[in-house]
Amino acid sequence: MALTRILAVPVLVVLALAPSAVDAQTKVRFALDWQIQGPQAPFITAKAAGAFSARGLDVTIDRGTGSQKTIEQVATGTYDMGYGDINSMIEYNVKNPQTPLIAVGIVLNSPPFALLSLKKYGIREPKDLKAATIGAPAGDAPRRLWPIFAKNVGLAPDSVSWTNMAPPLREPALVKGDVKAISGFYFTGFLNLTENLKIPESEVVAFKYSDYGIDLYGNAVLVRVDWLKANEDTVRRFLAALTTGFKAVLQDPKGAIAHVKAAEPLSNEATELKRLQLAISANMVNDEVRKNGLLAIDPARMQRAIEQVVVAFELGAKPSVAQVFTGAYLPPAAERKLD
Repeated sequence: MALTRILAVPVLVVLALAPSAVDAQTKVRFALDWQIQGPQAPFITAKAAGAFSARGLDVTIDRGTGSQKTIEQVATGTYDMGYGDINSMIEYNVKNPQTPLIAVGIVLNSPPFALLSLKKYGIREPKDLKAATIGAPAGDAPRRLWPIFAKNVGLAPDSVSWTNMAPPLREPALVKGDVKAISGFYFTGFLNLTENLKIPESEVVAFKYSDYGIDLYGNAVLVRVDWLKANEDTVRRFLAALTTGFKAVLQDPKGAIAHVKAAEPLSNEATELKRLQLAISANMVNDEVRKNGLLAIDPARMQRAIEQVVVAFELGAKPSVAQVFTGAYLPPAAERKLD
């Protein structure tokens, strides 16, 4: 099915606001997980098309520098809300019980965690990673979840060595041979290699964590628990607007990339469209989302995910599903359905 036919809904209509409504808008400071790219389009589109302002919200969206930093910024009140890896949030909450966060909407139902290598290094399957040097930032989510991946593919967690590096250096280091593999988000690493560094697609080897028994959730809208209790209506309106933006992105990915380009003028529209399409097909829309609607979870799957995270991060406590995610502020299921 073509991406443009996932939804049979009209193109997002921008609602005009009376001056008095604009004056009364509630300000929300929101931090993304990373720079503005195709997969961040639901948020960018919701703002650019007026979905937030139509619901009385004046949302400032700032780029991020990684989920871990975004989580810390939301926890400290630098931002009201943020977009980050729910698994990293679980770890943060266990280690920082005084300022817990909670997820209120899942955007990446399946995380894009992956390890990438090149065929020239003789790596064809996961077991070939034994004794390899892998490059990644210290706080990289797939790097930190490596013990689960290693266990699932029959490798000892300490069978590889890790080299710390800034995110933009990963793909160049791999191509130069400084490392034999890198960890990161699949739709980021793959396109950086093939589009930016001109590596033939046939030469890229990718091990997606979701293909090896790691059934985790990915990035979510995160808020601090105490801030949520004081701003419940704001969160409801934010998620309603995000649902509208999300549907618009799925209906017209190319149009959404025009909004991304406007927000990040240096972006390459063709590359970001490919990145968005990869994210939609592999991470945003699947059978669970078609069944339950956008932004929701399956409680039983979330319970299994929490258990995997607790083991991987060697956490001293196991939070309940209710401590990790609440769907109480989502729009009705009928409004979040894809058909």
